[in-house]
Amino acid sequence: MELNGHNDERFARLRDELAANLESGEELGAAVAIDIDGDLVVDLWGGYRDVARTLPWERDTIVNVWSTTKEITALAVLMLVDRGLVDLDTPVATYWPEFGQAGKQAIEVRHLMAHTSGVSGWEQPFTVEEMYDWETSVARLAAQAPWWEPGTASGYHAQNQGHLLGEIVRRVSGKTLKQFVAEEIAEPLGVDLQIGAEAKDDDRIAEIVPPPPLQFDLGSIPADSVMVKTMTGPAANPAAANTPAWRRADMGALNGHTNARALARTMSAISRGGEVGGIRLLSEKTIDRIFDEQVHGDDLVLGIPLRWGIGFGLPEPTTLPYIPDERICFWGGWGGSMTIMFPLQKMTVSYVMNKMGPGIIGSDRSEAYIRAVLRSVAA
Repeated sequence: MELNGHNDERFARLRDELAANLESGEELGAAVAIDIDGDLVVDLWGGYRDVARTLPWERDTIVNVWSTTKEITALAVLMLVDRGLVDLDTPVATYWPEFGQAGKQAIEVRHLMAHTSGVSGWEQPFTVEEMYDWETSVARLAAQAPWWEPGTASGYHAQNQGHLLGEIVRRVSGKTLKQFVAEEIAEPLGVDLQIGAEAKDDDRIAEIVPPPPLQFDLGSIPADSVMVKTMTGPAANPAAANTPAWRRADMGALNGHTNARALARTMSAISRGGEVGGIRLLSEKTIDRIFDEQVHGDDLVLGIPLRWGIGFGLPEPTTLPYIPDERICFWGGWGGSMTIMFPLQKMTVSYVMNKMGPGIIGSDRSEAYIRAVLRSVAA
């Protein structure tokens, strides 16, 4: 199996790990990149972008990265915070008045960023296809009541966080989230990154391969639980990511299309003090807010211990023992994609793939790659 790109010699373990997974078929197609203070020390890709194994994963291949998209959306909001246009501690209704309905008038922007707002999904009935309609989607969210007391616990805003934060972006900047990311992030940084994907890019998008079935039965959990309501409002459909309708939608929690190289460069803004290639996206003060712990405990949706800062997960050794408990922020996507920022080392690590593994946060493969990276850095 041919592995393309380059890697600094000290990251040979990572290269070997990726090569072995591609050779064994554990990976179908994948890419890994590492940025250290602006130096792209790893940029590897290989495998196939289709199940039939007829189309090689190429340098410019992009893929739907699921919830790793949330990192891009959080960055967009933090940029508006940095410009003084959004205050994290201000009620959402200040920017989006309709959101103040049904007992949500006190929910603050930081609650959306940390998944503690109580609005972790859409009230049923609601379908995946309805998520594609922006106006209808956000109007439904504005009208419904929170499912738990805001600010008291996290409940992963799995599919709707991009709509919630994206509407704030739209109200404040006058640009849709998709447009803001294109014009304020991707274009200035020169990165291959977008919310959704344009029709002209369809031929280079890797085909998503759905993961194995969930290890638990939702039917055994009370239908009125936050977990069930979130996971069925709407019920996730991994095959939808291969459709044109999904790709054209503006869904900042789910449908970012990009590659590891672009994610590593983009998110290095956090690892490198806010500036990338002479372009300042964030101030140190705003970056510090990311690490302001908002909640730490069992997530009402995922049922596992999580620790949330502003817009990003913070290390939680019980859940993700391979991520060191230090000044690190991260998030990942359904099936395994992940981008992790290490400000102390000025390092950003990103991994994307098209064959989804089991689990919602990371996978056995992403764990193996991160462990390989950390062993190399320590050595």
